[in-house]
Order: sequence, then C-alpha cells, then structure tokens
Amino acid sequence: MSQAKRTPGDVLRETRKRDSQAKRAKVLATVDAMKAKGDPITFLAVARAAGVSNWLVYAEGVREHIEAAMKGQAKADRRTRQAGKDASAASLATDLALLRDENKALREERDSLKKAVQRSLGAQLDQVGAKELTARVNQLLAEAERLALERDEIRAERDELKRRLTDTEDDLAAARAAGKRMLKQINRV
Repeated sequence: MSQAKRTPGDVLRETRKRDSQAKRAKVLATVDAMKAKGDPITFLAVARAAGVSNWLVYAEGVREHIEAAMKGQAKADRRTRQAGKDASAASLATDLALLRDENKALREERDSLKKAVQRSLGAQLDQVGAKELTARVNQLLAEAERLALERDEIRAERDELKRRLTDTEDDLAAARAAGKRMLKQINRV
C-alpha cells in the first residue's frame, strides 16, 4: 500500500547527506577548475573559491584530492623553472644575443690563441730537436687530458650539487607546508 512513514529525522539525514555530497562535488570541481586556470591551489583558496567551510576541505576524501593537485602543481612549477619557461620572450632574445656575442668573442680568442701556439711551436721546432719536441708535445697532451678529466669531474660535481639543491628546496617546501598544516591544527585545538 504505502511506504513506511519517514520521520523528520530521516528527511533531515537525507537532506544533509545530499548537501554534503553536493558540497564535496563542488570542492572537487573547484580544484579541477583552479588546476585548469593555473591558479595556486591551497586549502584556504579552494574553500573560498568553492564557498564552503575550511573544515570540509580537510575532510577525508577531499583532502587527498587537494593535496594531489598541490603536489602536481608544485612539480609543474619546478619543471617550468628548470625548463626556463619563466623568462619572457624579450629576456630570452636578449640572452640569446648576448650568448651569440660571447660565443663569437670566444671563437676569435680561441683562433688567436691557436695561431699563437702554432707560432710558438714553430719557433721551438726551429730551436729544439725533434726528439725533445715530441716529448714536450706528449707532455702537453697528457696535461690537456688531465685538465679535461678534471673539468668533467667538476661539471659532474656541479650537476650533482644542483640536483641536491633542487631536492633540498622541494623538501623545504614540503616541510613548510606540513608545518603550516600542523600550526593550523594546533590553533584549532
């Protein structure tokens, strides 16, 4: 005949459940929209943009989605910085022009030094016997090889230090974010 009578409590529970689901869906949609726009994603910014209370963005199921978006945004920012996409077109054009000028100057310097070395070796060849000259050339080649190896080691060390610096910056940013969350939780208690 008729369904069991619903009590006012049942109606209230169903309404609250629908409202909660709608608000959670609104928060998730807001996070996706902020990601698409490139807006900085924080718990407070999401709560304000979605028009919900701060505690809802920290609720289980919502918090994880926001944290994942924040991590993704941090990775994208780091990739952008590493790729040099933060610079403007004019800045990049200026850098390119400066590098071309510097390369030209370095090539000219290299050519002039090459000629000076050739003249010097020619003069030494006239003065020194072929045997001594061969020994000197071998000595210079060994020194050049040693310097090249040393240069490569220094470059590898520099690259490792850059990588460690990036990792340390990431760890610092994560620690700061965790500290902020902890302070917010402590302040609420």
